[in-house]
Amino acid sequence: MSSESRRFSIEVSPHAERDLAKLPGVIARLILEEIRARLSVEPIRESKTRIKRLTAFAPPLYRLRAGDYRVYYRVPLQHVVILSVFHKKDSDRWLKRQG
Repeated sequence: MSSESRRFSIEVSPHAERDLAKLPGVIARLILEEIRARLSVEPIRESKTRIKRLTAFAPPLYRLRAGDYRVYYRVPLQHVVILSVFHKKDSDRWLKRQG
């Protein structure tokens, strides 16, 4: 099976679109590049510094670190759904509302 056939589709939720629209254009583009590069191929493969599966969430919730920003997403089948994008200082508040 080639890596191309294992690519994941990426959907940005309306909430995440609003989060990205609030950011300066350069930062939003860098975050979108990071999303495409990392999540279209191996969105659930945890790494020490970039991708983490968060415990105590069902269905599973993942976090991608993109500089000072955090991208929260879920992965149903071969599909990645971006839920929110936050500066790292605002992440705890959002996670508490989700849990």
